[in-house]
Amino acid sequence: MQAKILWADDEIDLLKPHILFLNQKGYDVETVKSGNEAIEKCEHNRYDIVFLDENMPGISGLDALDKIKELHPQMPVVMITKSEEESIMEEAIGGKIADYLIKPVNPNQILLSLKKNLDQGKLVSVKVNTNYQREFRQIGMELNDNLNAEQWIAMYKRLVGWDIEFAKLEDKGMQEVFDMQMKEANNSFAKFIEKYYLSWINGVEERPQMLHTLFKDRIAPAVKNEQIYMIIVDNLRYDQYLVLRSTLSKYFNFENEDIIYSILPTATQYARNAFFAGLLPSEIQKKYPEYWVGENEEGGKNNFEKELLQKQLERLGLDLRSTYRKILDLDQGKKLVENIHQLKNNDLNVIVYNFVDMLSHARTDMKMIRELADDEAAYRSLTASWFEHSPLNDIFKEIAATKAKVILTTDHGTVKVNKPVKVVGLKETNTNLRYKLGKNLNYKSKEVFEIKNPDEAYLPKENISDVYVFCRNNDFFVYPNNMNYYVKYYSETFQHGGISMEEILIPYVEMRGK
Repeated sequence: MQAKILWADDEIDLLKPHILFLNQKGYDVETVKSGNEAIEKCEHNRYDIVFLDENMPGISGLDALDKIKELHPQMPVVMITKSEEESIMEEAIGGKIADYLIKPVNPNQILLSLKKNLDQGKLVSVKVNTNYQREFRQIGMELNDNLNAEQWIAMYKRLVGWDIEFAKLEDKGMQEVFDMQMKEANNSFAKFIEKYYLSWINGVEERPQMLHTLFKDRIAPAVKNEQIYMIIVDNLRYDQYLVLRSTLSKYFNFENEDIIYSILPTATQYARNAFFAGLLPSEIQKKYPEYWVGENEEGGKNNFEKELLQKQLERLGLDLRSTYRKILDLDQGKKLVENIHQLKNNDLNVIVYNFVDMLSHARTDMKMIRELADDEAAYRSLTASWFEHSPLNDIFKEIAATKAKVILTTDHGTVKVNKPVKVVGLKETNTNLRYKLGKNLNYKSKEVFEIKNPDEAYLPKENISDVYVFCRNNDFFVYPNNMNYYVKYYSETFQHGGISMEEILIPYVEMRGK
């Protein structure tokens, strides 16, 4: 279908070669000689784009622009002028023009402006799809190799990059192909974790940077030399961090952007406690039983993070002035913004912010949030929109002004689930959809990653016959009783606790205010 162009210029007769050039390129060009005629045409017709001379007799191009925008706010208007005065440029830009060209214009300038405003989405889609098709086979070949821990991080970054690129496109033709490759990658990653995880935590194999040693390995050396603000955003996936990055980059320089490995289960009770304690879960249970709350015990599972951190500081010989704040709602966030100056004399300031975790749970429980975050791209967009207007953003701004070092990380990510896996357990079996702990669990072993001896995985057990089983990729556990209801309720929700790149490979970022 031909694009319709309206071109308003009092010297339009001198532009006939340009009009013929555009006709040959397949554009339908209608011409007028004044701003009033342009407005009248726009009152009765729809155009894909308008070229508007800035200096015409009668109503000026800028005044015509205002009227045309009132009629068609979304229609692109390109301003053409002989003047290079900055004030005219600013006035035109303030009027929300799509492009700005200085006379004399040549046909290729006009064509470029048309491509940019009318065909950009199509051209970008073609280029992205073509580039991905070229890389698709290479990624597939690499997934069949024995990737090591660092190579898996690089692969995940690459795949997330493509996911974000595809989300920008109007043409979703390659999305299904990419989704299949992402699933293939997650299947291979699960095999990798199952092969090496126990060896890593038992010191048999050299391990990558993991969450439970992160403080000792990276943060403790830094806090010996300078003030640190450590911000843990619960449930923050790497792709979500990337969409927050554009806002953070306005007032931070990034000194180190990395991905590290979380622990199993990728659930707050286990992962975040391990981070603060510097110990694996069963080590916490044995060493500090007063700070460990079991699956079947009453009470919050993460109420002793401050105490666990203090114990770790003592073991590391760090005598610091430190604070710990946990933000669970909007009012607490606003209060911290108001009182952030009280933290300026501490060596280590720890802030745990729980929004993303609340968002994932709200998406499961609330129909409206499900509709707002219908897919991965929308989930990222919702996170970015919240952050832009959140107290957390204000907290970052206030800290940036101090020029102190900021460390941003998380405890685990989430994955969108859609494939039910049956499991049968006793009444006291835990309720998490991505991992199960209990005795006499009934499941198909090929459908899960099972740890029959929790001791070798440094996982607590409440009964001598307890086992842990984990979902892979996009699977989630369901009980056979009332199965259809739970499948419908939980399918396409974001869950955590199991094995996927999204849950295990988490962001670790060091930055400093500009």
